[in-house]
Amino acid sequence: MTTMAQEAGAAALDVRPTAVQPVDVRPADVRPADGDVRRGELAAFLRSRRERITPEQVGLPRGPRRRTPGLRREEVAQLAAVGVTWYTWLEQARDIHVSAQVLDSIARALMLDRSEREHLFALAGAVDPSPGNECTGVTPALRLMLEQLEPFPAVVQNSRFDIVAYNRTYGRLLCDLDSVPPEDRNCLWLSLTHPDWRGSMVDPEETIRLMAAKLRSSMAEHLGEPAWKALLKRLQDVSPEFREVWARHEVLRPGDKVKVFRQAQVGLVRVTSTSLWTGPNPGPKAVVYTPVDSESHERLEKLHALVLAEA
Repeated sequence: MTTMAQEAGAAALDVRPTAVQPVDVRPADVRPADGDVRRGELAAFLRSRRERITPEQVGLPRGPRRRTPGLRREEVAQLAAVGVTWYTWLEQARDIHVSAQVLDSIARALMLDRSEREHLFALAGAVDPSPGNECTGVTPALRLMLEQLEPFPAVVQNSRFDIVAYNRTYGRLLCDLDSVPPEDRNCLWLSLTHPDWRGSMVDPEETIRLMAAKLRSSMAEHLGEPAWKALLKRLQDVSPEFREVWARHEVLRPGDKVKVFRQAQVGLVRVTSTSLWTGPNPGPKAVVYTPVDSESHERLEKLHALVLAEA
């Protein structure tokens, strides 16, 4: 009669042949090479995109001892909420698994546009969980449409109120927008900091309150994105008024309405704003301002004539 210890020993010494496991018979020199190329391309792509982003763009201090162009690896890891060692391995082309969720975080941290995002997921061999959510710029066809809408003012904005493109009438409606640095062409920023822009608003306090409520509503879908965090920090740093309004936690979805502007050269202009969505709603959109009365129509035509005369 065998004991339990004897049975365990016999099991440990059992040398009977086991079932044959399936063997991958594909050429050994094909798959690893393909993987090496993909990982190398992914590593180089990540480095190139990291090096083009300045610390200021994502709300980080530059510091006096920075030698690395753009962001450091640990800064990207922090922004993407991934481990520094893990992200370093990615840039070293290590053979590690990359989830779609982590790739999404990295794409947001590096502020990739739609084409760059697609390229990232293709190199990683993953499926994008949220494709087509970014504004990739303004096509020639859209620019032509803006021009053809003159004398009506028209502008392309994203959901952060960044001004992506505009026609000549819009460029003079609230201020001389051409003279504003591109990084400052944000409607909320200009409402808080630009005297001419703010002076063109009939009720600036109420307008800023509504814009802040719309920004908070849109930001719920972008809380971890560096560009959004950098804009919020910039607005809070520059304006006590914005800090007070932001602290109310009001939310409001974008919508069309009648607006009144006090244009410096032609007087009051009453218009209806109509949003034409160029991507997911809410998101990038073309906003067209059409006059609500004949007097406003005449004043927009006069403004357009003045712009053409200046050119």
